Amino acid sequence: MSDLTKLTIVEARKKLDAREISAVDLASAYLDEIRKKDGEILAYREVYEDVLEQARMADERIAAGEVATASAGSREGGSEMLGIPIAVKDIILVKGKKATAGSKILEGYVAPYDSSVISSLKKSGAVFLGRTNQDEFAMGSSGETSAYATSRNPHDLSRVPGGSSSGSAAAVAGNMAIASLGTDTGGSIRQPASLCGIVGIKPTYGTVSRYGIIALASSLDQVGPFARTVADAEIIFKVISGYDPKDSTNVPIEKRIKPNLPKNGKRLGVPRSLMREGLDKEVAENFEATLSLLAKKGYEIVDVELPNLHYSLPAYYIIQPAEASANLARFDGMKYGLSVPSASLIDVYKKTRGEGFGREVRRRILLGTYVLSSGYHDAYYGKACAVRELIKSDFVRVFREVDAIVTPTAPSPAFKVGEKMDDPVAMYLQDIFTVSGNIAGIPGISVPSGTVSVEGKDLPLGFQIFGPWFGEEMLFKIGKDVEGAGER
Repeated sequence: MSDLTKLTIVEARKKLDAREISAVDLASAYLDEIRKKDGEILAYREVYEDVLEQARMADERIAAGEVATASAGSREGGSEMLGIPIAVKDIILVKGKKATAGSKILEGYVAPYDSSVISSLKKSGAVFLGRTNQDEFAMGSSGETSAYATSRNPHDLSRVPGGSSSGSAAAVAGNMAIASLGTDTGGSIRQPASLCGIVGIKPTYGTVSRYGIIALASSLDQVGPFARTVADAEIIFKVISGYDPKDSTNVPIEKRIKPNLPKNGKRLGVPRSLMREGLDKEVAENFEATLSLLAKKGYEIVDVELPNLHYSLPAYYIIQPAEASANLARFDGMKYGLSVPSASLIDVYKKTRGEGFGREVRRRILLGTYVLSSGYHDAYYGKACAVRELIKSDFVRVFREVDAIVTPTAPSPAFKVGEKMDDPVAMYLQDIFTVSGNIAGIPGISVPSGTVSVEGKDLPLGFQIFGPWFGEEMLFKIGKDVEGAGER
């Protein structure tokens, strides 16, 4: 049964529908693989006890002849995911299951309802294997700020899988899930996808409901899938991308104005000014080699200027901590999660938050509270929001000239566990190519683009594609060509 864990969603779907395998067979194979590998990789926080029960229910639906088709914009799901075993980031609520967001302050919290993405996947018949490890409250780029464990990169256990969706990426890369869900606030799907050698997509802001997602930064967060192939990621995206009135930031289908896509859509813009510093030589060479292969496939590669893009990272590290400090104010020991008893109410607050939040979360809460404080709000947060509009306007202008914008996903391959933990700035620079997508709200996808040999290990690299707002269809098309180009 171990070979079943190498299947893509497309391949598994065919075998399930042909009755060559059952959903129980598929789920059992993944449970076996988790038992064998996860003691070292540490991708999962919890494997659910009812996995085989879920799989049996999926088999009953298959036996009844369910053959519906998922479509973008439908909240009814579809059969592509029927019987498909996936993993879920610990920040996404699944009714009756624990959700801690990788933090001690939510230890033992049980979700009272399903998030909208889980509701859609349940309707489609997906089988949930368990919840995956992550950086605490999704604050991190390596998986090392989790309050519970540091997930490892399946390609080299001495290295990080990236973050914050560390466990979700490691589970797929380690063949312990056929696909998974993550969240992306500044690159938390795309960067670990790059470091783990899989596909990861951050949809357009407002395309996927955030209802039932433990919030980090409400104007930046977005849910998206990890998968082995672009086609698999597209299947999951179509299931979860419907309109949800429970999320006020979710954009109604009729208002999702898609770009006027040309017949071939093969004009790619490269913002080379963004890649002058901090980019590993091997990553730069791999990126140029991928561009050359795409050029042979008929793509036109042009240099573009996005003059305000280099402000993305500093703007992000004002906006994100500011919103995080507001969102995390609710964790005070009164309503749910950890509560440290003390003689006075104020001491309960202090001790609960002091013991419940880790170092990185406390750092960002302090920073966010500062930039929102009287006398500094306009100087910092207000200016960061103004810069955000400039960055958006740059993308609006450039997308009139090109169909997509491409960069490396991460500035380096996976780094060693502990290598950057004492240098927050070096860690934050891991997001240098990804944060602009969140700042502007545009969709972005990371597709594997080969490997580089480091200390005897072949470490994956990723190729990032940005599209215009609601232009996911273009990303999937180009991403499939990148996969083809990777067959060197």
